[in-house]
Formats: sequence, C-alpha cells, structure tokens
Amino acid sequence: MKQAVIFERDGVLNQVPAAAKNQVQPLRLDDFVLNEEARAPLLRLKDAGLLLLATTNQPGLSNGTLARRELDFMHQVLLRRLPLDDILVCPHDETDRCPCRKPKSGLLLEAAFKWHLDLDRCFVVSDKWQDATAAHIAGCTSILIKSPLNGTGHHDFIVPDLATAAAKIIQVNWRMHSLSDEACVA
Repeated sequence: MKQAVIFERDGVLNQVPAAAKNQVQPLRLDDFVLNEEARAPLLRLKDAGLLLLATTNQPGLSNGTLARRELDFMHQVLLRRLPLDDILVCPHDETDRCPCRKPKSGLLLEAAFKWHLDLDRCFVVSDKWQDATAAHIAGCTSILIKSPLNGTGHHDFIVPDLATAAAKIIQVNWRMHSLSDEACVA
C-alpha cells in the first residue's frame, strides 16, 4: 500500500482572496493564481517518496457558475507547475449531500481506491477545518496551516506555513518508519 500527502487546493496550492470568513474560489483561469511558494515543499515531499494529491470542493460545477473547461485549465496549470500526481474534485453543492464533499471523507476514500493508499499512513494538508475533519474520519493525519478557516474541531497539527507542514510530514514519516523497523527487528 502506498503513502500520500493530500493537499487542499484553494488556499494551499493556489491563492484565493478571502471574503469575510470564506474564500472566493476562482471561476476563470484568469483569476487562478498559483501559490509559487508551494513548489519547493512539494518537491521535498516528492523526493521523500510520497505521492502528492490534491482535493477540492468545486460547487460551481453543479450550480453553473464554474465551467468544467475553466476548471480543467486551472488543473492543467497545477499539474504542469507543481509535482502533483493527481487532483480529485467534488463537483457538488452543499445541498446535494454527496459523500465526496468535504468535510465528508469520500474524496479521500476515492484517492485510496484509485492510488492503493494506506490512509492510516497518509497526511492531509489544508487551511480549513473541513479537510481536517475528513482526514480524521478517513484515519489520516491532519496538518492545518494556520488561518481564520481552521475552526475548532479535530486536527493533529497546526503549522505556520506549507514549508513547515512538509518538514513535519518528513519528521513524522521518519519516526513511523523507524518504529516499524524496530518492530521488525524485535
């Protein structure tokens, strides 16, 4: 079984303006701004042998405010400029009550099935409480990047930025492998 780091797209891999306590998702490629600081931490994680996936709720697809073509263009930019292996999308609105819309764990379960992941050894990195909740439900370790959207629910770690999140993942991953190696020797 494989191990992955699963990133929230909006606010982590791309920049989004905040309106009150919500982020405004880009609806056109012209509005899509890559988080240039994400590349180096993602390369460190890729060099550590981890799969890198992204997940995103995109309710604009179901309510008609986001064209699938624009979303595909945005994701082409992410896949071309960052070392991501895949991007998984929930196209539903909150009223659809689908199992893949975060904070439910459906996107993580889909990733596990598609990529043969051991979710107990995977990490979810986000700036939103919904991803931490989904991670908790699926059995992943959650790492929140400090933001007004963190909420007060379950999380495993809160860090100041993506570079610190990558360092924490490498540190925790090294400890997990050290402990499992010791168990095999004993």
